[in-house]
Amino acid sequence: MAASKKFGGCREMLESMYSVIALVFILVACVELCDAAAAAVDVYRLIQYDMSGSPFGSRFASLNHHAASLHFPPGADLSRTVLIIPLRELNITFVRDYINQKKPLGGLLFLLPEVFSFENGGNMQIHEKEKMKNSLAELEQLLINANIPYPVYFAFENDEIDTVLANIKKNDVIGQPATATTGGYKLVIPTPEPKKVVSPTITNIQGWLSGLKADGEANQLPTIAIVASYDTFGAAPALSVGSDSNGSGIVALLEIARLFSLLYSNPKTRGRYNLLFGLTSGGPYNYNGTQKWLRSFDQRLRESIDYAICLNSIGSWDNELWIHVSKPPENAYIKQIFDGFSDVAEELDLKVGLKHKKINISNPRVAWEHEQFSRLRVTAATLSELPVTPELLEGTGSLFDSRQFVNETAIIRGVKLVAESLARHIYGHQGKNVQIFADDSSLAVNPAYVRSWLDLLSRTPRVAPFLSKNDPFVTALKKELADHTDEVNVQHEILEGIFTFYDSTSARLNIYQVASVTFDLLLLLVLGSYLIVLFSFLVITTRGLDDLISLFRRPPSRKVKTA
Repeated sequence: MAASKKFGGCREMLESMYSVIALVFILVACVELCDAAAAAVDVYRLIQYDMSGSPFGSRFASLNHHAASLHFPPGADLSRTVLIIPLRELNITFVRDYINQKKPLGGLLFLLPEVFSFENGGNMQIHEKEKMKNSLAELEQLLINANIPYPVYFAFENDEIDTVLANIKKNDVIGQPATATTGGYKLVIPTPEPKKVVSPTITNIQGWLSGLKADGEANQLPTIAIVASYDTFGAAPALSVGSDSNGSGIVALLEIARLFSLLYSNPKTRGRYNLLFGLTSGGPYNYNGTQKWLRSFDQRLRESIDYAICLNSIGSWDNELWIHVSKPPENAYIKQIFDGFSDVAEELDLKVGLKHKKINISNPRVAWEHEQFSRLRVTAATLSELPVTPELLEGTGSLFDSRQFVNETAIIRGVKLVAESLARHIYGHQGKNVQIFADDSSLAVNPAYVRSWLDLLSRTPRVAPFLSKNDPFVTALKKELADHTDEVNVQHEILEGIFTFYDSTSARLNIYQVASVTFDLLLLLVLGSYLIVLFSFLVITTRGLDDLISLFRRPPSRKVKTA
């Protein structure tokens, strides 16, 4: 009976202790909740890739560090700190020194003005736009050509993050940067570490408009190819829309296909040339897709190509375009192409220049798309606003290449230049002032069509390794080309070469306003004292003072008698 009574008392005591322990956990959780969520924003990770086995870009993705601004105290330890740097306040020398000297840093978060966003263009003066564009171009080249051993992200400015940054700056200025001891703001991105993209695919889309053969004609008609590469490369793959490079080239090709489909739909106006339209992938990577596309041609088709015109970046020029060629300007075919474009350009009050760059067959570097044609002895040229050859991975969908910096009127003028030049060649009107695509005719360039496709491209990131063969954008291109051509073929290939890419291109950044460790410890001390007093009171009132004292008294040891 006494034993049963004693057991019941112990059970009551244990139940009281369990309740108190549960209360402790609840109160500790309350302390953690003192870290309030300040904001949550979409962020875009700096590209991570290997080139010939050498690592480039940001090598990590997850983030869990305190935040600081550029106003941090001199000599501060930033090894567990994320620097938030608005592009408006960018000190490129500071960033370059930190990266090149491999100084320890928890991470970088660059804030871009809304003018670079494809969701909301934002408002900014023209001179300020150009200043931001130049700063971003320099920053981007620095980041994609460096091996950075910490996370680097981009985000767009908004009211929430601007408020957070203002508070961080205020604390940094008065000498109270965010640390575990002082509290502040913490940036958290709970994302798994990046993995290699295995066997990335590239997709080439080919459209064919058949020319008109005379009765009994056995010979194959000559072919003119119009080509544009549609994918991009930039510091942040999830933001690499390439409105100008090469969104403008794609828009121009589709509009040219639409115009000639109207001509070729009527046997009376169908030309005696086949027209081959090619939307190719792998452009930033030595035009890998163009090479595979051309090698898939049979010899007869390849030899039938009279010449190819490649369209690249024709959306932000003022009054002059350049024709880049690999064959000497004295070459009869090159002279014919240049003269045809020059005549039309003069009538349209434009200027066209000629740039010759001889190719080196032994060098795998391909600077212009037409060089892939030239390597197979096919006459070709690239029409571009760029007067000089771009470097590898340069100007192929940069962060600053957004809709705000593209002039659709320039694209319309470029379309008219190419379409008129091709038409005069096809119908034998070289040297004649004949307006086939006159502005007031049914064959006029359609500004609404150009604008709608340019808007779509300016909202669609197109970095090849992250663009699957069944991507809705690829399907849309195929459907659009099918609407304007007789036959469409799609070619899927593996992206080959010296590049390896990693996933995890975007994430959600959570910003927490955290209390200092000192505050947490003080709060826990107060709560702990309160719980001890509460527990003692409960024991005394239910069991008596002796039972409370017995809890802290050492029990007598038992001696086991052995035989």
